[in-house]
Amino acid sequence: MPSMQEGIAHSRLNSWAAMGLFAIALFLFSTLSWSQEHDMGNMPGMNMNAPTACENPAQAAKHLADKQESEFNHRLVGSFVIVAGIFIFLESCLATRWSLMRYVWPMCFVAAGLFVLVFSDTEIWPFGPQTPWYALTHNLEDLQHKIFSIILLAIGYVELQKARGRLKAQWATWFFPVVGVVGAILLLFHVHSGDMQAPHAMETMEHIQKQHRWFAAAGLGVALANGLAGTPQKWQQLFEKAWPVLLVVLGVLLAQYTE
Repeated sequence: MPSMQEGIAHSRLNSWAAMGLFAIALFLFSTLSWSQEHDMGNMPGMNMNAPTACENPAQAAKHLADKQESEFNHRLVGSFVIVAGIFIFLESCLATRWSLMRYVWPMCFVAAGLFVLVFSDTEIWPFGPQTPWYALTHNLEDLQHKIFSIILLAIGYVELQKARGRLKAQWATWFFPVVGVVGAILLLFHVHSGDMQAPHAMETMEHIQKQHRWFAAAGLGVALANGLAGTPQKWQQLFEKAWPVLLVVLGVLLAQYTE
């Protein structure tokens, strides 16, 4: 009887967790709709018709280098995410032959997190003149990049420990979906610094914001599907296959990022 009661309590806990996750998702979609309706052109001080300054060759070269670096970073992370999604989708087949295959996708998250942590902002030491403390306290974009790297590293570490059988706590089941929803929300408020006097600056910013809204929507889908895949219900097997597919979709979106 105690085991039956524990099972009922466990099922109720999962149900409440799923309801909480959906409540957060509702908030995210509301925020997403609001952000789409209030684009940058309607923000105070943002004049779409304001004249833009012409770039000199040095400024143009710097702008191009920053653009190429940002696009490369997004695309490399997207590649890691695509590989992770593929291995998750095929894990049931591959792990029966090669047990080490179940470690691949968590390591993809760890690798992506390490890359973002170290290489996402080359103006920071050891690549640039700024100290980490100065950059993180004076540049919101740098700070957000490091938060995203911590999210990737945390998910990768927790999932790696789960794959190794060393982490079986109930909270670990909900770590990915909860942290994933948090990451999706942060994507809606991601700041992309740039010279607003550069040619086509407003159009570029709107294009970047639109892509990040798609990242947020895809990330939300991944988080929700992952949470439902871990919740006992009749659609559980469907969500077990759906969330890695959505992860691949997110990776493809990242891999197609442009500025």
